[in-house]
Amino acid sequence: MNPQHKNKSLAALLALLLGAAGLHRFYLHGLKDRWGWLHAACLPVTAVLLLTHPEQPLLINAALLVLSMLVASIETFVIGLMPDEQWDARYNPESGQTSDSSWLIAMLMVSNLFYGATLLLTALARSFDLYLTGGAYG
Repeated sequence: MNPQHKNKSLAALLALLLGAAGLHRFYLHGLKDRWGWLHAACLPVTAVLLLTHPEQPLLINAALLVLSMLVASIETFVIGLMPDEQWDARYNPESGQTSDSSWLIAMLMVSNLFYGATLLLTALARSFDLYLTGGAYG
């Protein structure tokens, strides 16, 4: 039986779009991946915090989700920038196929750069606003 070939472009896309839910981890490592479940647990915890503490600033309630999104952005870079030979050695050792990254990976990396930088700068700016002014600017 030939193991399933793990597609690098699909893994990077999952990490970029649905990384906060851990779907890229489940795709790569299966449902037994603890880090994937940690990503996934951030969603209901954030929902409970938003429902039970609506008076708190959004960033406080959604801190775990924001952290999960930032980690997923870093994981997107790790996946996308990994050389194809190393990717195949790690995720496709017995699949019999070789990976050939295309322009799609480059586009995902550029998109992730914009997304991750925007998310990080927004979280930092809001954190400083909450810490220094008590949220006077929003």
